[in-house]
Amino acid sequence: MADTTVRLADPAVEARLARLDEVLAGLESAPGPAMEAVRLLTEVYGEALARVLDHAAQELREILAEDELLGHLLVLHDIHPEPPERRAERAVQKLRPAVRERGGDLVWAGVEGQVARVRLDSGGGCGSGCGGGGGSAGVVDAVRAAVLAVAPELESVEAVTEERRAAPAFVPLNTIRRRALPEEAR
Repeated sequence: MADTTVRLADPAVEARLARLDEVLAGLESAPGPAMEAVRLLTEVYGEALARVLDHAAQELREILAEDELLGHLLVLHDIHPEPPERRAERAVQKLRPAVRERGGDLVWAGVEGQVARVRLDSGGGCGSGCGGGGGSAGVVDAVRAAVLAVAPELESVEAVTEERRAAPAFVPLNTIRRRALPEEAR
């Protein structure tokens, strides 16, 4: 039998999520049982998702976690099988080709405490074209949004700079040779 289930395309899902945010914002300010109903429904659905993961083989768990919408649900319910550090690193790796295409580079530098760290090298080619119109600031904003979307447990994202070491000074050999002392000093 053919599957006749109508599925939502990603843009339709995004539109519904945006509308849901608006509705929930209105509910938060309104007294009454509506928010409690939302909270209880969320808890029950979270438990249902956790049970699905409990029964899923590792391969299926990975597939579910990599799906953007399902990944967000797993994070929302605090049952995502990957640690936030790994999710954040994967988000950075997805952005890296776009930054490299514009002459820069983006490297995952890890997590310290609750702060994700990335190393950004504009390479001189990211003037205003690396994102958001603000050069490297635009790239950092894009990285911040991508990382915190997949790992909201992290508090922030910071760009770190690679320490520049001074090049060893080259001293020509003839400048350090012992000079002959004048006849009078001998």
